[in-house]
Amino acid sequence: MEMKSKEETAARALPVQDARIYPRGGLDVLSRAEVARLRDASSGGMHELLRRCALAVLTSGSASDDPRAARDLYPDFDIQVAQQDRGVRIDLSNAPAVAFVDGEIIRGISELLFSVVRDLAYMAIELGPEYASDLETSEGITNAVFGVLRNARILQPSEPNLVVCWGGHSISRDEYLYTKQVGYELGLRGLDICTGCGPGAMKGPMKGATIAHAKQRKANTRYIGITEPGIIAAESPNPIVNHLVIMPDIEKRLEAFVRMGHGIIVFPGGVGTAEEILYLLGILLREENKALPFPLILSGPAIAAPYFEQIDRFIRLTLGEQAASRYEIIIGDPVTVARRMTQGIKRVREYRLAHKDSFFFNWSVEIPADYQQPFVPSHEAMAALDLHHGRPAPELAADLRRAFSGIVAGNVKEDGMRRIEEFGPFKIHGDPDMMQALDALLRAFVEQRRMKISGEYRPCYQVVT
Repeated sequence: MEMKSKEETAARALPVQDARIYPRGGLDVLSRAEVARLRDASSGGMHELLRRCALAVLTSGSASDDPRAARDLYPDFDIQVAQQDRGVRIDLSNAPAVAFVDGEIIRGISELLFSVVRDLAYMAIELGPEYASDLETSEGITNAVFGVLRNARILQPSEPNLVVCWGGHSISRDEYLYTKQVGYELGLRGLDICTGCGPGAMKGPMKGATIAHAKQRKANTRYIGITEPGIIAAESPNPIVNHLVIMPDIEKRLEAFVRMGHGIIVFPGGVGTAEEILYLLGILLREENKALPFPLILSGPAIAAPYFEQIDRFIRLTLGEQAASRYEIIIGDPVTVARRMTQGIKRVREYRLAHKDSFFFNWSVEIPADYQQPFVPSHEAMAALDLHHGRPAPELAADLRRAFSGIVAGNVKEDGMRRIEEFGPFKIHGDPDMMQALDALLRAFVEQRRMKISGEYRPCYQVVT
């Protein structure tokens, strides 16, 4: 028995490497005072968060969606931010050897690693407790989102061409290939890609676009991945991402997508994708945003048609026909998807010129404070969600979004998983027909294996009809 235990331990032991890394940009022009503040932030209460996010980047391309998997595989990994006259240095100990080639860290991974340090340091320094009052207003939160994106140097005053692609990390092979085909068609038309940075439908469009961009000899390509600390360990950045941004929380991540993107394509996914759809529809249904052009296309291969039919039925039941009028469903036709998106972005360009809004950050869209405030999915908060007919559609969409956000937390976020292990599944209450539709949708996600990449899925929720 003891011999077997040693064999299992040996099997789990993976190659590691120590390294000392210097930034190639973004963190190399800092004052000594700034470097000192950055180092203090990374070595203080934020150190465990830095370690977890850095490990996610160093295991880029991981097929696991368990946020604790990488930490269990590399328990002795550590990262330290050091100060020197040249600026800043990162020291890695017992880092995953898969991030290195012949002793040298892969350049793309090195860049993503410094993105992690940059964004977490910005959070600690510029969005720390002393700025808490600024984050209590809608304007303050939007300014914070703008500040993180500007600090990441991805707000470029160029022609509108950024397509946000949403979709699940756990999708079928046919669905993945379809996302690549759509990405290819978008790339042929000069469009850049922004996703949630992980695998599956977040990787496919980027991969397709890289080929198209190469064919079109497009030099300045952007494959932007926007994530947040709670989910990066479960959805580590795919290797194509060349601009990584870590937002402080899911609400600011969602706002970043909407503020940066000139149009959105939704591929098949699970609860996280449903959360994103409800977030955007709730905003677009507001009277202030009624005239705002925002191309939104739901698309997948022929086998995904039932998935989108079910999503469409759920939206019409809960939010009404007006919500359904804000999106278009295109099945099995990547060329039409790309053409319709290109046409939609042209309308966005004309609208922003007419309203003197910037091309790189959508200031015109009104996002209310209740969409911006972080939702902590405790059992009490999930049970208190008001999921009943008769409410204004934007308000109901906000609570439906929170319901799906809580399930995402219970599925793949460490804090949420701990709550489920300790107190059991979340209980979600509401009108009977709405709860029956929600239960049917969630059951379909489980049956289609959209909740988890591998292993048997154990529901973290209970719908009370």
